[in-house]
Parts: sequence; structure tokens; C-alpha cells
Amino acid sequence: MPFWNHIYEHFNPVAFSIGPFAIHWYGIMYILALLSALYAAKWIVQKDHLNYSNVLLDNYFIWIEIGIILGARIGYILFYDPHVDYYLAHPWQMFNPFMDGTFVGIRGMSYHGAIVGFVLGTWFFKLRHDVNVWGLLDIVALSVPVGYIFGRIGNFLNQELVGRPTDVAWGIYVDGVLRHPSQLYEAFLEGVVVFIILFFYRKKKKVEGELVALYGFFYAVARFLAEFFREPDFQIGFVYGGWMSKGQALSILMALVSLILYLFIKKRTKKG
Repeated sequence: MPFWNHIYEHFNPVAFSIGPFAIHWYGIMYILALLSALYAAKWIVQKDHLNYSNVLLDNYFIWIEIGIILGARIGYILFYDPHVDYYLAHPWQMFNPFMDGTFVGIRGMSYHGAIVGFVLGTWFFKLRHDVNVWGLLDIVALSVPVGYIFGRIGNFLNQELVGRPTDVAWGIYVDGVLRHPSQLYEAFLEGVVVFIILFFYRKKKKVEGELVALYGFFYAVARFLAEFFREPDFQIGFVYGGWMSKGQALSILMALVSLILYLFIKKRTKKG
């Protein structure tokens, strides 16, 4: 598989340029992730004959997309960036796409931060609209994994979040080191596998909100497993026992929160 092994040497992460602005494949994939999640949500609503209009879904996704983008960026600064003190003192720099006068885009997004932004976006949307938010969250649980596939492919095309060194035949050379294409593993585990599980379980759910709790748990498990093939963030390394990455630690926390949410939903239903 020589061409695949050396694919980064033949691939430009910049799709095209408009004057001084370089449009990266990652940015294109990020947009596709957001759009595919929205259209997946509309497809689920139509397929299952759910009582949510396209206008409501469009408005809701605008709210949560803003929350996701803000949460992902701020979360990266708080969880992973070594210059967090600087950004806290100059918060506007978190979203500055220029470096030394050159347009470089906004680099560094945290999925776990995006989850926090998503929850806040949903909460603010609920304050403005009288809507069954638990039903909406279940739709999101089914649609987000679809978008996540494109997001991880974007990481792969952007040659970031690389895998650990390996000797497998399908490895990718990164700066002369053969590594796991861990971004594609994550696209499969956190996107395809999680979607399939929830899609076939959706008809068996007993209460609204159950799917979003299960999504959080299954995503956390998939992410925890995928992290064994992903190189830890160089500025952090392993955070526990010489083997656990920051992503795995956050995934354990996410799994616990999801289980608590699941039990809360079940308990609320029994009381009702």
C-alpha cells in the first residue's frame, strides 16, 4: 500500500485560496459536518413522523451550532492549550484567525468543550421556545454521529490529531514515522458505529431523552477505545499511570455523566 502509506506527501490540506485566504479541507469538512447533521435530523423526523417542523429544526440547529463552535474553541483553550493564562487575559484572541498578520484560521477544537456548548445552546433555546426539548435531544443523538464522520475525516485531511507509531500495513507516514490513521478509526467508531447502535435502538426507547443519554455513553466508550491508537497531545502527554490520555480522562467523566443522566430520566419517568 505504498501510495496510501505516503498519502500525506501527495496531498495538500489547502483546498484552494481566495486572495490571501487559504481554504482548508478541514474547514470544508466542518461545514459538511454541520449540514449533514441537520439533514440527518430532518430525515429522522420525516422517517419517524415526529412532530417537529423544518423551521424549528433550522432555528434549533443555529442555536446549538453557535454553542458548539464557541464551546469547542473555549474548551480547547481550557483543556489542552498551554497558553491558557494568556487567552484568559486576552479572550478575544481565542477567535483571532490571524497570526503575525497572516490568515491561519482558528486552530484547536475540543469535542468535550463542544458538548458543554451544545448543552448551553439547548438550554437557551428552551428558554425562548416552548418545545419538548428531550425529544429534540434524541434527534440530535441520532444526527450528530453522522456529522462527526465528516469532522474526523477533516482531521485526517488536515494532517492533525495523528495516531501512535505502528507497523500495520495501512499506517500513514507522518514526518517519516508510520502511524495509525487514528482519525479514521474515530470516524468509524464514534460516527458510524454509534449511529448504527442508536438508529436500530430508537424504536425500543421507553422515554424521551433516553437516546441522548445513551449517545453520551457510547461516544465516551468509543472515544476511550480510539484514544489507544491516537498520539496524546504533545503539550500534555499522558495524564495518569503513563497510559491514560486527557481525552480518555474526559471520556470517563462523560460516560459517568451520561449514566447519571440516564438514571435521572428513568427516575423522572417512574415518578410521572
